[in-house]
Amino acid sequence: MCRFLAYSGEPVFLTDLVCAPTHSLVHQSLHAAEAKTETNGDGFGIGWYGERVDPGLYRDVCPAWSDENLVNLCQQVRARMFFAHVRASTGTATTRANCHPFAHGRHLFMHNGQIGGYHRIKRRLEALIPDALYDVRRGTTDSEAIFLLALANGLAEDPVGAMARTLATVRDLMRAAEATEPLRFTAVVTDGETLTAFRWACDGSPPSLYYRETETGLVVVSEPIDGCRDGWKVVPKGGTLQARRGGPVIVGGPEAVAERIAA
Repeated sequence: MCRFLAYSGEPVFLTDLVCAPTHSLVHQSLHAAEAKTETNGDGFGIGWYGERVDPGLYRDVCPAWSDENLVNLCQQVRARMFFAHVRASTGTATTRANCHPFAHGRHLFMHNGQIGGYHRIKRRLEALIPDALYDVRRGTTDSEAIFLLALANGLAEDPVGAMARTLATVRDLMRAAEATEPLRFTAVVTDGETLTAFRWACDGSPPSLYYRETETGLVVVSEPIDGCRDGWKVVPKGGTLQARRGGPVIVGGPEAVAERIAA
């Protein structure tokens, strides 16, 4: 499993959230408290929105705790919307192309979880991705495959509906392959203006997801970056979080995704 952070609001330096806090994402790459594994050293990535519509992206296979370039970049870059992710592989190779977040056009996506029995459905799942989107697939992860299929299913217009349709398709493939491991999906996607987060699992045990509204904006995290749960709210199991930059935070209950997948 992995750890991640998303921010939307007034421009802030990335280091204020990614590196500086007591239990920052860089610290979590070595000492995660609520993950399946304490160490998340299979690469990292940051994606941010600056003056252009499409996001910038920096990813590498080095552990986040040992990369001086990451620290220096975070000290210099200030952004209104950004993602950061530290990876613990669930079976695919440790390569730059497999590090999150993934970008396509104006969209960024990152994921914490797994497709149970992914190796058994990988070929069938990839066959559902349209050629135009499959041509931009660079890695081999289940996460990137979900992202590209969700784009094909209308992610730009309806993030929650597109992701529910995508996860329902994945579940059907898993059932047909008689996969016994669970599908777990805690993820965040943005187009640079609207942020949508998901927390769902077929076994009722999705990875953790918290959020907090600060003086400058919204922070969404796998686990609190200050090492304290005070002031943080939990996204409910099976629920979603949606927020437009500068607008209200809307949290949906289990019916937001779970019932659509079950249907």
